[in-house]
Amino acid sequence: MPGRTIDDAEGAAALTAVVAGATDRASVATAVRWTLQRLAEDVPGNSVEVRVPPFAAVQAVPGPRHTRGTPPNVIETDAATWIALATGALRWDDPAVAVKVSASGSRADLASFLPVRTTP
Repeated sequence: MPGRTIDDAEGAAALTAVVAGATDRASVATAVRWTLQRLAEDVPGNSVEVRVPPFAAVQAVPGPRHTRGTPPNVIETDAATWIALATGALRWDDPAVAVKVSASGSRADLASFLPVRTTP
């Protein structure tokens, strides 16, 4: 993940705050970036790009690597939905996900990788 690596204690604190109802931009941004960082660490690869604008995007999931332009496998969602997916509060196969998540490409399925590991 480009940029600085978020310390686990800092990321966990931000995630705990957001799950408890914090909506300040700094907490949400840190929680999103940290959970995306964890996804990329736990499921390394370059075949799927996961985007949570305006906070971050990572590439994860083993498979064919794209080298130019928009990747063929893209998942994009808002911060609240990503946090819910990352923590297990929302399941990938929940009907609400189809409305709140844009997923394109044959590998754009995170069901087996969610929730992300939020403990060191």
